[in-house]
Amino acid sequence: MPTLRRTHPADLPPVQRRELWAWAGYDFANSGYTTVVITAVFNAYFVRVVADGADWATFAWTLALSLSYLLVAVTAPALGAWADLRARKKFLLAITTAVCVAGTAALAACGPGSVALAIALVVVTNAAFGTGENVIAAFLPELASEDGMGRLSGYGWGFGYVGGLLILGVCLWWIMAGAAAFGVDASAVVPQTMLITAAAFLLAALPTLLVLRERARPQPARSGLWRTSFARLRQALLESEGLIDLRRFLLCIVCYQAGVMTVITIAAIFTEQALGFSTTESIVLIMVVNVTAAVGALVFGLVQDRLGHRPTLAITLVAWLAAIGLFWFAEDRRLVWVAANVAGLALGASQSAGRALVGYLCPARREAEVFGLWGLAVKLSSVIGPLAFGAVSWASGGDYRIAMLATSLFFVAGLAILATVDVPRGRAAARVADAAIG
Repeated sequence: MPTLRRTHPADLPPVQRRELWAWAGYDFANSGYTTVVITAVFNAYFVRVVADGADWATFAWTLALSLSYLLVAVTAPALGAWADLRARKKFLLAITTAVCVAGTAALAACGPGSVALAIALVVVTNAAFGTGENVIAAFLPELASEDGMGRLSGYGWGFGYVGGLLILGVCLWWIMAGAAAFGVDASAVVPQTMLITAAAFLLAALPTLLVLRERARPQPARSGLWRTSFARLRQALLESEGLIDLRRFLLCIVCYQAGVMTVITIAAIFTEQALGFSTTESIVLIMVVNVTAAVGALVFGLVQDRLGHRPTLAITLVAWLAAIGLFWFAEDRRLVWVAANVAGLALGASQSAGRALVGYLCPARREAEVFGLWGLAVKLSSVIGPLAFGAVSWASGGDYRIAMLATSLFFVAGLAILATVDVPRGRAAARVADAAIG
């Protein structure tokens, strides 16, 4: 049975089993934020209550998310290189966690008319979430062996979907019970779910911040820290020699993640506007999809280390295309539920497989830098995908089904680029780059 934990030289502490749990537990901790704030609850609350259902409300929401993703895309590679050079990944993780938790709690103060405050807090919290997501991913190559990255990444994504499901369930209970207890509309108690989400994030992240160890060692920056950081970023992005397969896969991620992030961002809007679901029905559907996403991440995480990184990811992208096809043909809610759960399986599997393959192609001692590039790719896709969906929807007169069908082109492009990625060659290049740094 291949080992899951990475073996380090004698001068570095060995990886403890509790660190694997602590690392995977951070996905459990931060998923409540993205599920409740971005996907299922606060987005609809912003459009319906904060912006009073204005015509520009949905555009304002997607613009806020795009700004936050663009902020992460611009800063992530340099921050990653800085964290590598200074060996400060854990410090950066603590800072981003604190900012996201505090900002999420502050969202509870947003009510009717608080558009500027809500947008500012969403930009800040989502940027902090995205940066923390990159940093925790950068620990993966330090913790998992080469043949165990798929499993550990799958465990993390699986726990993340469970965490998102639990927090969303608690928030749904509060929305229903609180509204009944106080005799008010459900939207009146939505702000309290921001406090619930923030508290859950903080408590669940504490084991990660306390247990996870920083094994990187500070590296000399002969020409200045930030100058060295940007020089290494330029080398990773522009030089054709060396990590060509890693760069091709990062481009592949930009394509297929544009489709994934579109589905995540507009999930509640699509189910309500195109499929006629109520808010409660949409939340229940998203909760069920979180279960299937967790199953997809865990199962495909196990399969990936046996079947191979590229074939596993290709299967998940085909599953995405199947889910979109089912949405297109869906005329009753039974087929909608089938399509949503196929999408859930593909969601968990593709997220896990992509992160693991980046780790597999990553040279040692450049983890934060490379996962900063991963964050750049993901965040660029997060800008491109939702804006493209909105543009197609607007051009088609508000036809969300056509916009969803157009989203399938991102997955087709991802498959085409994935076919050009030579994983064994990419892993060999990572070893050469590691030797050069050494």
